[in-house]
This record gives sequence, structure tokens and C-alpha cells, in this order.
Amino acid sequence: MKKLCSALALAAATLLAVPALAGDPPPPPGGAAILTWTLDQQKYGYRNMEKVNPHHVVARGDHVRALPQGEPIDPKWSWAGKDYTVDSYMAEMRTSGVLVLKDGEIVLERYGLERGPNDRWTSFSVAKSVTAILIGAALKDGHIKSLDDPVSAYIPEMKGSAYDGVSVRQLMTMTSGVKWNEDYQDPQSDVAKVGLSILEPGVNPVVSYMRRLPREAPAGEKFVYKTGETDLAGILVSKAVGKPMSQYLSEKVWAPYGMEQDAIWVDDVAGHERGGCCMSMTLRDYARIGQFMLEDGVIDGERVLPEGYVADATAEHVKLPEGAGNTGYGYFWWLMPNGYEAAGIFGQSIIVYPKERLVIAINSAWPSADADELWAAQAALGRAVREAAK
Repeated sequence: MKKLCSALALAAATLLAVPALAGDPPPPPGGAAILTWTLDQQKYGYRNMEKVNPHHVVARGDHVRALPQGEPIDPKWSWAGKDYTVDSYMAEMRTSGVLVLKDGEIVLERYGLERGPNDRWTSFSVAKSVTAILIGAALKDGHIKSLDDPVSAYIPEMKGSAYDGVSVRQLMTMTSGVKWNEDYQDPQSDVAKVGLSILEPGVNPVVSYMRRLPREAPAGEKFVYKTGETDLAGILVSKAVGKPMSQYLSEKVWAPYGMEQDAIWVDDVAGHERGGCCMSMTLRDYARIGQFMLEDGVIDGERVLPEGYVADATAEHVKLPEGAGNTGYGYFWWLMPNGYEAAGIFGQSIIVYPKERLVIAINSAWPSADADELWAAQAALGRAVREAAK
């Protein structure tokens, strides 16, 4: 299992779904049903998540960062016995967008699935990597003193739980040692149940659920992919900075960096943005996130992220086994040969190749949420783009 976000945890939020506007088709069902949407439901729903679930808005600013046109590239490659172009890949892989930046210039931009440049698309777990950016900003601003601080210093409700003694760093590398089941086929798994109901009035339901979990290993020793921990990290950010994640993201990155459209960030049942899932933005704004990382978290000469934070966030804090696809895990960023990646189910990705000054943004509507062969095919696209852009 790789890169799954807790789409099932949207089920409770569906009860508060935003009604469709006159003339719109009926929005597809939310919650667990998002994993089984038809292609038509994906094409509409992924572009219109704000009509499916309650959300916060990440406001853009008063200027847009230009993405100049560069020298076009036209990758061609072979994979699994077949020859591909970008167009044939997009048609076969149900891809709604591929955009490549080289030195901050657009060298490839294509759209599919009835999507255009002004249409947003849901991120699924790409949002996890944005949460890591916000933690870095909170470090720079002094709201988080150290990544070695205990989680309970920022979320006091975690005192006395299995998260006692777990550091912010261990939360971000998913090495808390707290027991977790991310089995999407099991309706009794943790990922299927976390945050679905108010367990304690006045306490966020994710916090309530997570502080009841048992420990299975010493903190720092075992990597287990836990969407609940990124939701917990999002709550940690908002508690530390004293404002919603969406507002802080707008102030620190979205407005000053010059994103071209407002983004939306889906809420949990308590009305808090989900640190582990479900932002929606344009393809160019996906690429701008990668460019922001490539530029070391600096905007117009001003540091948003601490010096060295991007390198630390994309370092191998967890080594993954051979054949896992990705080689390691950083702070909510996946590592890959020659680069790093933000990734979400059904084929959402921001790939950064630092040495080549290359950013690749990809959005998709795969027929399967998380299949090794689909990720392998997308990785082949990334390698072909890297080769063509040299």
C-alpha cells in the first residue's frame, strides 16, 4: 500500500456537503464512495470537490507569479513493451494534466478529461506535503520551537496517550510506533473510522480517536503509513499558529508566491482542514508548489522556511525496502532516485528533480486508487521527462 489518504474519513463530512448550483449535474456521493466513483463522476467530482464536501478557502493574493514559456520538450519512451508519447500516456492513464517546469519556465503543458488550465483538481495526499511546508513555516516563525518537541506540547489532549514522548519529527516521518491499520478493505480499520464522529464534545474527533490508539513499537523505530497522523499534524499546525491552516497557507505561500487561483481545503467533520488530504488547485499552482520547494522556501528574497529545511524534509529519514517504488520517506515527502515527490491516490503527483531544476505536476483519475503498476508507469513518464529536459 502506498500514498493512500483517508478518503473514507470524508463520509461524515458528506452529511454537511455543499448543495449543487442550479444547472450543475448532481454531485457524486462523498465519503467512502469516492473510492469507487465512475470515470464520469471522477471527471466532475475531482474538479468540483467544493460541491461535494465542506471546505476552507486558501485565498490567492493580488498578483500572479508568471510562468514563462520555455523551449518545448516532447518526451517519447517505452515502458512495459509499449511505446509512449505524452498524449498516448494521458489517454491510457486517464490523466487530466501534465505540466513541466524547467528553470521556472513551462516546457510542457497538456490537459485531458475535459479539464482546462482554469480548472482545479483534488490533491488527495499531496496535501500531506503542503502540511510539511506549513510546519516548516511555523518553525521559521517561532510558533513551533523544535521538531524534537513532543506532540503533546502543541496538542495537550495527547498527554497520557501512546503519543506521550512522540516528537513532531517522528509524527512527520510516521515513526511514532503507535499501532495503526490503513486497510481500505476493512470497514473496522483505523483509516475507516478515524474522525467520523464527535467522540468528546469540544475535542477534535481526530484527536479523540488518535489518543485512544495503543503502542506497538518504540517511537522512532518503525515506519507505518498513517493518514491519521498527518491529520493530527495539521491540527498541531493550527494550534501552534493560532489560526486555520488555510489562512496560514494563504499568508505564508499562496498570496506572496503568486498562486493564480484560490485553492480549497476539505474539512473534517469538526470543520478543521484535513492535514492529510484533499486540497484542490489548478495544475499551474501544483507546479508552483514544486517550484517553491525548488527555490528552497524563499519568496522574493525572504525566507518562508528555515535554511536547510527543504533539504531536511526531503532527506531519507526512513529507508523503504527494495521494490517499494519510492526509496525512502522524509517529512511527508516521498523520496525517489534523483528527486522527491508529493503523491496522492488515483495518480496525483508533484515530482521535483533538484539537480535538473525540474518540476513535474501530474493529475489523474486512475481506475484504481493505489496500484504498483500505475505508479510504475507514472514513474516512467517522470524519467522520460527528465531525460528530454536535459
